Amino acid sequence: MPKAKSSIQIKNRRASFDYEFLETYTAGIQLVGTEIKSIRAGKVSLQDAYCYFAGNQLFVRGMNIAQYHWGSWGQHEPVRDRRLLLTRKELNHLAIEDKKAGLTIVAVKLFIADNGYAKLLIALARGKKEYDKRQTIKERDVRRELDRGDY
Repeated sequence: MPKAKSSIQIKNRRASFDYEFLETYTAGIQLVGTEIKSIRAGKVSLQDAYCYFAGNQLFVRGMNIAQYHWGSWGQHEPVRDRRLLLTRKELNHLAIEDKKAGLTIVAVKLFIADNGYAKLLIALARGKKEYDKRQTIKERDVRRELDRGDY
């Protein structure tokens, strides 16, 4: 019997406004305790989440997974660094690119995959300047007006 399609998709809306995405990767997350239950309940915030390298492993910092309401002694720590699971080739590529000036790795979206595992969409990104942000706002407004038919 196939698993039901999950509708859990937590997005970091601020990331697309502050950064220009160059490459995206889908990474698994090493979770403990009741974290997956909180994710399935939608109690996650990616607002300040970013990725960093410690040794040759990639971690996400600033991702807040709220404590599970019905959990008892097996509760997890809400804000902790969580290891991301990628292939060695992807990790090596990201490590090289991350050392370049002006590039960073940000968490874009958290979702439940078809196999039931939590996945994090991360992006190699370059920060936008103020005029780039104004251009993004202008393009979004034009697109909204064209969709409405108010032209």
